[in-house]
Amino acid sequence: MGISESSISYLIKLLEEKSDVLITTHYNPDGDAIGSSLALFHFLSSQGIKSKVLIPNELPSFLQWMPGVKDAFIYDVNPEICDGLIASADLIFCMDYNGLGRVKLFTDQLRAASATRILIDHHVQPENEFDLAFSIISVSSTSELLYQIIKEAGLVDAITKEMAECLFVGIMTDTGSFSFACNRPETFEIAANLINNGIDVERIHRMVYDTYSESRMRLLGHCLGSNMKVLPEFATAYIWLTMEDLEQYDYQQGDTEGVVNYALSIQNVAVAALFTERGDRVRFSLRSKGEFSVNEFARAHFNGGGHRNAAGGDIFKNMPETLAWFESLLPSYSVEIHKSLANYK
Repeated sequence: MGISESSISYLIKLLEEKSDVLITTHYNPDGDAIGSSLALFHFLSSQGIKSKVLIPNELPSFLQWMPGVKDAFIYDVNPEICDGLIASADLIFCMDYNGLGRVKLFTDQLRAASATRILIDHHVQPENEFDLAFSIISVSSTSELLYQIIKEAGLVDAITKEMAECLFVGIMTDTGSFSFACNRPETFEIAANLINNGIDVERIHRMVYDTYSESRMRLLGHCLGSNMKVLPEFATAYIWLTMEDLEQYDYQQGDTEGVVNYALSIQNVAVAALFTERGDRVRFSLRSKGEFSVNEFARAHFNGGGHRNAAGGDIFKNMPETLAWFESLLPSYSVEIHKSLANYK
C-alpha cells in the first residue's frame, strides 16, 4: 500500500518485463476514472510502452472530448474483442476501483486472467486481489495519486499537455471543482504544476460542466421540483428517478452526475441520496457532510461502498421498497447524523 521506493522499483521492473499492457477502470466511469486511465495511457506511450484502455460501458458525453478517449475500447460495445484483450494481457492496471467486482461486466475475466494486476486507487478498504497496490485514501483522486507515482519515479518531466489535461479533469471532478476532498496543500500544488504544462483550465471547466443538454437540465428540474424529499428530523434529503422519469427526459449516460449534491447543499442536511431505477435494481449514490461515513452505511446495508463522504452501489428491490427501506434505517442513525452536522458547521 502507498508509495515506497520498493513499490516504485517493482513497478518499473514490471513495465520493463511486460509487453502487453491493459488499463482498466470501473463501471459507469467518472472524470477521475477516465482522467487517470487516459493519463496513464499517455504516460506509458511517452516511455515507449504501448497500452490499451478498457472501459466497461459508455462514458458520459462531457468526457468524450478528452485526448485519447477515441482509442479506448468499450466492453459492452465489443465484448468478444475486449475479452481477448484481457486474456492476452500480461500486465493489467486497475484504475480508480478497489475491487474487481467494480468493473461489473468483466469481473470474472479479470479474475481468470494470468496477468499481473496493479491497483492505483484512493478508495477505502481495497480488496486483496492485486499483485501490487498503490492505495492512498488521503489524496483527492486517483489522478492525484498517479501524479505522485510519476513524481516519485523521477519522471514528472515526462508529463505532456495531454496528460496534464487528463490529470486535471480527474482532480477537478473528484473534488467538485475544488470544493471538497481538497484540504491537502499538495492537491493545489499538483494542480498548479499541471497548469504550468500549458493547459487551459477555463476551457477544461467549460467542456466538463457547460455542455449539458436541454433534456438533462429539465431532468434536473424534475428532480428538484417533483422527486426530492427532505427529512429534517434526520438531517437527510433524497432524490429518486424511475425508469419512466429517465425515458421522459431522454436520459443519456452521465445525466445524473452531480445531482445528489443538490440535495446535500440544502441547509441543515448532512446526508443526501440519489436513487435511480435500473431494470432489476436501483442504483444509489450517497453523500454526507462531516464525520458521518456513508461508506460504512452503504457497506452495512446496501453491499456498496466508496469514500467516507461519497459512496454508492446497487439495491435489488423496486423503487417504493428501496425508499421505504432507506427511511426505515435513518432513525438508528439520527443522533450520529445530527452530531456530524453540528460539528460540520
